[in-house]
Amino acid sequence: METRQLISVAVVDDHQIVIDGLVKIITVSGIAYVSDKAHSVAGCWRMLSRGQPDVLMLDIGLPDGSGMDLCSGIKEKYPNIKMLMLTSYAEYAVISHVLDHGASGYVLKNSLPDEIIMGISAVASGARFVCDEVDILLKKGECNKITLTRRERELLTMIAQGLTVSMIADKMCLGYETIRSYRKNLHLKLDAHNTAELTKMAIDMKLI
Repeated sequence: METRQLISVAVVDDHQIVIDGLVKIITVSGIAYVSDKAHSVAGCWRMLSRGQPDVLMLDIGLPDGSGMDLCSGIKEKYPNIKMLMLTSYAEYAVISHVLDHGASGYVLKNSLPDEIIMGISAVASGARFVCDEVDILLKKGECNKITLTRRERELLTMIAQGLTVSMIADKMCLGYETIRSYRKNLHLKLDAHNTAELTKMAIDMKLI
């Protein structure tokens, strides 16, 4: 009887509880195994220098940068790696951006384990995969209503008040690169090209 080769999966997420959960889900699936893991952009590059997995599961919000930028960079340097985004970002602009810049799939963190395994299997075989909720968002397209998290609203308010990235990092007790990453994601999410546009949106939302 022919033995099926397991899919090697590497996971990049800054929350250990998420990684632990994925290890369990992937291990019991019988079709894949977790070959390596990292918690940051820098850690991901170190991990990939040691060896490349069949599938890379990648979060967007990382402590030292954006998973969106990382996705593009990995696709350029390691074109054979299939990337499956696993994140809580459920906005059309973010989803369409990563799917257009190297990702083969997009799954939300609230997806069922079976859907996550389906995603791993699909992208490993060369197919594109999005979970049901993301599929609905993509079909709605740009008409999908944009919602901001509490932290994003707080960040938008500070940007509109003229605070620098360093000042915002101090106020929010977060790292400089983390704020830069959040700010870039906010620009993409709101389709804003500069601070003036962000400020206008903050005024329109009555944040300032």
